[in-house]
Amino acid sequence: MHRPADLARVHGLSAQAVRNYERDGVLPPAERNSNGYRRFTDVHARALSAYLALIPGHGYAASGEIMRAVNRGEIDTALRTIDHSHALLQRDRETLDAVEAAVALLAGTQREPQTRTALPISALAHRLGVRPATLRKWERAGILQPVRDPATRYRVYSPDDVRDAELAHLLRRGGYRLDHIAGVLRRVRAAGGPEPLAASLRQWRERLTERGRAMLTGAARLAEYIDGATGPTIRPR
Repeated sequence: MHRPADLARVHGLSAQAVRNYERDGVLPPAERNSNGYRRFTDVHARALSAYLALIPGHGYAASGEIMRAVNRGEIDTALRTIDHSHALLQRDRETLDAVEAAVALLAGTQREPQTRTALPISALAHRLGVRPATLRKWERAGILQPVRDPATRYRVYSPDDVRDAELAHLLRRGGYRLDHIAGVLRRVRAAGGPEPLAASLRQWRERLTERGRAMLTGAARLAEYIDGATGPTIRPR
C-alpha cells in the first residue's frame, strides 16, 4: 500500500495533487482505511505514471479523458481519444510539409531577378492565374494586406505582398483553409520572410518529433497500466 505522499514523491508532485487526481477520476478509486485515509496500490502507481506520461504527447485535457475512460472500463473510448491526437499530429506534419515546400519554392524564386515595383490587383491576379475577386477574398480573410494608392484608392501589392500571395496560392492548391493560410502568413511576416521562417520551421519539426516520441512513451505506460491492473473498473466493455 502507498500513501499519497509516496506516489507524489516519485514524480515531484504534492500529495494533494495525487488526491485531486483520484477525486477527478484520473486515478481509479482508492480504498479507505479505518481512519478514512486513502490507500493507494501499485495499480494507482501505474495509473499515475501512465497519466503523467500521456500529458507531453496528448495534453492535459485529452490525457484526463483517456484515463477516465480507461478507469470506467471504456477502453474503446480511450483509444478513440488517442486516435484523435494522432490524427492531429499527422495533420500538423502535413501542414508543416506543405509550408516547408512552399517556403523553399519562394526562397528559390526570390533568388531570380524580379521587379521591385508594386503591382495592381489585375497584374497580380494574372500572375497567379486567379480572379481579382479571389485576391479580395484573401484580403478579407487576413491573408493579404495591400495598401491603397493615395490618388486612385486602388489596391497596390508590394513585392512582399506578392510573395505572400504566391505562398497563399500554393497552400490553397494544397487544400488548406483560408484561416489556416492566414496563420501561416502571419508567421512569415513576423519572421521577416521565408528565410528567417525556415529556422522557425525546423523548431516546429523538432517539437512534432518530440510530441510523437512522447505519444509512444505514453502508450507504453498506458499499456502497462491496463495490462497490470485487476478488478472490474478497467476491464474492457
